[in-house]
Amino acid sequence: MSFLIYFVVGIAAGVVGGLLGTGGCALMMPVIRFGFDFDPAFAVGTTLTAVVFTAGSGAVQHIRMGNVDKQTAYVTGASGVLGVIIGSVVFAYVMPYGDLIDLIIGIAFLLVTLRMLYEGGKGLLGKNPLPQPAAGGGMPGSSFQKGVLGSAIGFLTGIVGLGGGYALVPSFIYLFKAPMKLAIGTSMASFVWMALVGAIFKFYQNVVNIPVAITLGVGALIGAIYGAKLVAKFKPAALKFLFGLLFLYVSLKYILIYFGVAI
Repeated sequence: MSFLIYFVVGIAAGVVGGLLGTGGCALMMPVIRFGFDFDPAFAVGTTLTAVVFTAGSGAVQHIRMGNVDKQTAYVTGASGVLGVIIGSVVFAYVMPYGDLIDLIIGIAFLLVTLRMLYEGGKGLLGKNPLPQPAAGGGMPGSSFQKGVLGSAIGFLTGIVGLGGGYALVPSFIYLFKAPMKLAIGTSMASFVWMALVGAIFKFYQNVVNIPVAITLGVGALIGAIYGAKLVAKFKPAALKFLFGLLFLYVSLKYILIYFGVAI
């Protein structure tokens, strides 16, 4: 029965990820951490392993649709793998300190929360919060800039298991002025390698519940298909603002638990 619940959670996470372009991990991680009382380190490892399913599928689909800047994906993905390796080594030292992991994840969630509230609020007011895409078919920016970005996000992924839609997509949009489709597609193609390497490290660090990760991943894979189809039926700004409020609660829950306060 519990695995059926995990499967449903995976589907819900996939739908939300497909709707918002943030990836399913943003919903999966807090649900298994607080809803199923996972150890903080196991919540990170299990979620990151589950995300390999959706990242891999998404990367293949976006490559087929021509939504990937391959040069950017190579540079960001390769540098991101290096960052993941370093971040995973650091993670090994903080694993025993679950409260510290919660605090770090809470701060990370707070950043995505502020972005959602900002973009959602601006959209509801009839203003476009996104910068205008740069001219040309590729993604602007030097290989050095993209390498630094990939390394930083890979490092973050190695520690907290977040990075694809959560960090890469807004970075491509705001820093490099990439069109939304190109940002999402290139993010998927870059992040799949970070997620895979990060999952391998978490497996060897013994913080992955493999049956749960597979169940969540398959569910998210199915949910993402429907989430992408539902985008046209909802106002993106309203969705982002509402989920921004939800993630604000999640981020505060993570942060306050560090100080011994439960909400």
